[in-house]
Amino acid sequence: MKIVTAQEYSSGQAGAALLTGSAALLILGLQPILLGELVAGGAASMEGVGVVAMAEIMALGLGVALGDCLLPLTRYRLVTVLAALSAAGFDIGSCGAHGDIELAVWRAAAGLVEGIQVWAATCVIVRSAKPDRLVAVFMVVQTASQSAAAAWLAWGVIPHGGWQAGFQALALLAMLAVLCAPCLPYALRPLPAPASGKFSWSVQAVLPLATAFLQMSAIGALWAYLEPLGLAAGLNAQATQSVVSMALLTQVLGGVAAVVLIRRLAVVRTLGAGIALLAAVSGAIGLLPAGQSTAFVLLCAVFGFVWLFLMPFHVALAFRADPGGRVAMLVPAAQLLGCAIGPLVASLLIHGEDAAPVPPVSASFAVAALVTVLLCRAGHAGRSK
Repeated sequence: MKIVTAQEYSSGQAGAALLTGSAALLILGLQPILLGELVAGGAASMEGVGVVAMAEIMALGLGVALGDCLLPLTRYRLVTVLAALSAAGFDIGSCGAHGDIELAVWRAAAGLVEGIQVWAATCVIVRSAKPDRLVAVFMVVQTASQSAAAAWLAWGVIPHGGWQAGFQALALLAMLAVLCAPCLPYALRPLPAPASGKFSWSVQAVLPLATAFLQMSAIGALWAYLEPLGLAAGLNAQATQSVVSMALLTQVLGGVAAVVLIRRLAVVRTLGAGIALLAAVSGAIGLLPAGQSTAFVLLCAVFGFVWLFLMPFHVALAFRADPGGRVAMLVPAAQLLGCAIGPLVASLLIHGEDAAPVPPVSASFAVAALVTVLLCRAGHAGRSK
């Protein structure tokens, strides 16, 4: 039995961990399609869609955090496999659910074990020699998977079997993660203690997590309601689902750009500029007149690129606050919780079938994230004096 520590695992082990985490995060790319079909099929209400989205993604973030606190690194492979099997089971169970509350319960259960799979990927990432670059690779892998899965669901699954078939397909994809098990490390060692002594939480340690949370709240709010926003812009349901797949492809481009540029660009300035652009995109979508489908598609393309381009910079920002990686371990949880809270807040402002309040909510979260980035910069400048 080999216990893997920092920088010792093979490329095959790293790849297996990233694929396992990517399988767990497929739901992030498929949510606009599945949630839109739930509403169209009468299984969930427009107001309840935000609750269903929030339940799963919040549970995902909770699963990451609980994994970091409670799960044994000495049983790393076993825990990961059990989580993947459980996720597939909860996906199948979701097929029989009806109504906002029942769907939220099933999806929360799925999210919790999906979060454990993301924890498994994060454990490997933070133990790598270049975690910021590896997390960018992770983003590319997961988003390419989401894009392919979204296209499959939009064109080959849902037109024939509806939203139930969509969750069945998700269960099948979850089972594929089990095939990665033989390549996963059997166990991992704890992170080394920081050279400067015991890590302690401070405002500067929390700010990177707040930035990730708020930015992903902005993204999550818009993403969960992309289908009704697309319909309002003049697209039909299948065209909107194709826009989802297109946005995922531009995310891949953003992730590839991040892999190349993550170590060449200033972290705080890049995050600040990107978040400002995100706020502008959300505001522009909210101001689009009815029927402006081409402009909507272009804005979604920019939205997708910025989304994935910025996410690896959250990890880089966390390592600035804590080189030991403790803060970085919680970045995925903060990102996922943001993806959950954004749709929830948006759902509280929606009345009936009108998704018009969503873009202003998204833009507001982005502005708040920009403030935390500026505070990070001010704090870093203060420590440098």
